[in-house]
Amino acid sequence: MKILSWNVNGIRAIMKKDFIKNIEQLDPDIICIQETKAQDQETEKELSVLTGYTLYSNSALKKGYSGTAILSKKNPLTFHNDMGNPEHDYEGRVQCAEYDQCYLVNVYVPNSGQKLDRLDYRKTWDMDFLNYLKELEATKPVIVCGDFNVAHQAMDLKNDKANYNKTAGYTQIEIDGMDNFLNAGFVDVFRKRHPDKVAYTYWSYRFKARERNIGWRIDYFLVSSTLLPKITAINILSEILGSDHCPILLEIDV
Repeated sequence: MKILSWNVNGIRAIMKKDFIKNIEQLDPDIICIQETKAQDQETEKELSVLTGYTLYSNSALKKGYSGTAILSKKNPLTFHNDMGNPEHDYEGRVQCAEYDQCYLVNVYVPNSGQKLDRLDYRKTWDMDFLNYLKELEATKPVIVCGDFNVAHQAMDLKNDKANYNKTAGYTQIEIDGMDNFLNAGFVDVFRKRHPDKVAYTYWSYRFKARERNIGWRIDYFLVSSTLLPKITAINILSEILGSDHCPILLEIDV
């Protein structure tokens, strides 16, 4: 099974680029999309050209904001949107598809804000999301993928010292949040397989950051440790353009 995760930074915007061509070439079994920036019916309209998949969309109440979508060739056993927590379930950030051997969770974690004005909320969100994942894991193993909006280690961003505790995505509170996921038994697949490799998944549109490779690794696959032996590959597809994020691809025998 090939699972692709991609923050597209607007489904309507990326559809005007080579999105369909890239998907057809990669031929994933499941596509997890973050930041659709569209309502459900708009997302469905844009993605209707992708045949062979069943689409599940989760839009935010606020139009043009956040939003996630899963496209799956195999129909899941069950499917639900959101965590079941009214404090968080209005921005279209979480989806869960249940398959025979695992749950697959698609997530777009809240950004802490340009002035870190959502940092306290982000701390609460991380804790509640971890509790949600552990409740799922009590039934069967979990794969969670998406934009976690945090660079976990210094090697996960280009300018670590300049950004530490000053920039959303690299504060100690957010780093601690990722630590909590890993300490709870989830494994960062890319870092597990490539402990010393510097690779980024996000580059600002400003200052020619992508051309200069001034990036951040903030998109992840985290998995229950019992699934690790079944994973055959994980790749950061930095050569694929169309968004300020690149897709990441997990291959697993399930």
